[in-house]
Amino acid sequence: MSTTAKRTALITGASGGIGLELAKVFAREGYNLVLVARSEKKLEEIAADLNKKHAAQVSVIAKDLAQPSAPDELYAELQSKHIEVDVLVNNAGFATYGYFTEIDTHQDMEMVQLNIAALTHLSKLFLPGM
Repeated sequence: MSTTAKRTALITGASGGIGLELAKVFAREGYNLVLVARSEKKLEEIAADLNKKHAAQVSVIAKDLAQPSAPDELYAELQSKHIEVDVLVNNAGFATYGYFTEIDTHQDMEMVQLNIAALTHLSKLFLPGM
């Protein structure tokens, strides 16, 4: 077993795409995982699969990181569970497409909140403990 067996990786945007693939890699390497995305059902399915294939210890947190309070809530939840994060994978994000003047302002603000503010906030919260 890898020397990282007791380490924990927090992966945002873990319900699909790159986040899901990174969760598989970290599980295979012996990490405990904290998977974060909006879809709790999808995360539970992924956790069960990773546990079955790699005996990974997986915590699932359904959280919409486009909400300004979400990073603090996520940090507080992990603190209350005494889960220390060794690796932060800030993967959650989305993009809008089309003419700037035609894209809904609310959607743009959610994108900025998720793609910039949330990942910056999460880094500030978790980096000191790493």
